[in-house]
Amino acid sequence: MEIITGPRVGREGPVRLTVGCVLFDEQGRVLLMKRRDNGYWALPGGGVEPGESVTEALVREVEEETGLRVRPVQLIGVYSSPDVLLRYADGHRCQPVSLTFRCALEGGAPRETEEATAVAWFPVDALPELLPIHHERLADALAGHIAAVIR
Repeated sequence: MEIITGPRVGREGPVRLTVGCVLFDEQGRVLLMKRRDNGYWALPGGGVEPGESVTEALVREVEEETGLRVRPVQLIGVYSSPDVLLRYADGHRCQPVSLTFRCALEGGAPRETEEATAVAWFPVDALPELLPIHHERLADALAGHIAAVIR
């Protein structure tokens, strides 16, 4: 996946509803996955499919990408910049509208998957190269806002 940015570049693709997970462990480290398609470390998540709820999509995507089962506990924010376009290897393009949630761990074990070459916990002050659009989402999770942000 490639991220294209520019004034209103989102109009070059359909809007796609996505979900994202911010998961911290007992030491305050954040879970990241290394994306197989572009090499960036990222928060787990993906698209909501027809016929599933946001919660179902979040649980499915996180397990598919990391091997972990989670439960959403708080909406961190809604992210819908018209200045972002995602382009995938198959040529598909979309403007993502992402609902990002703080999650609780329910079970499973971190593992490499079809979508991730690695899954690991990182201290928030020692992050690897993070997918650019995820910096703001992680910062909002760490800020501890009382209500979800809308960006």
